[in-house]
Amino acid sequence: MIVSGYRTMWVMVLFDLPTDSKKARREYTRFRSRLKKDGFTMLQYSVYGRACPSEENAVVHENRVQKNLPPAGQVRVLTLTDKQFTRMRIYYGKKREKNEKAAEQLSFF
Repeated sequence: MIVSGYRTMWVMVLFDLPTDSKKARREYTRFRSRLKKDGFTMLQYSVYGRACPSEENAVVHENRVQKNLPPAGQVRVLTLTDKQFTRMRIYYGKKREKNEKAAEQLSFF
């Protein structure tokens, strides 16, 4: 979606962090807490996403993720347009759950 020259973007954070010690679990929890505080929502375990109103805003949030990286493990950041995000297919076993909603359209009057 493009509104006044801006395109809604999704920032996806995928991570694999160690939890084999008390210190590692603390770093894992701290990283997740910072993601949630920055408006990210858990899509799956270790996969968080956030809608951003523009590409520029997506860069701001990506930089925040980079600033808060834990000392060990692996973190990946993927940026998608709203259209790409809504084309995601979700498959379930026997139990179905509600999907995340795409970003709501913005209107300027």
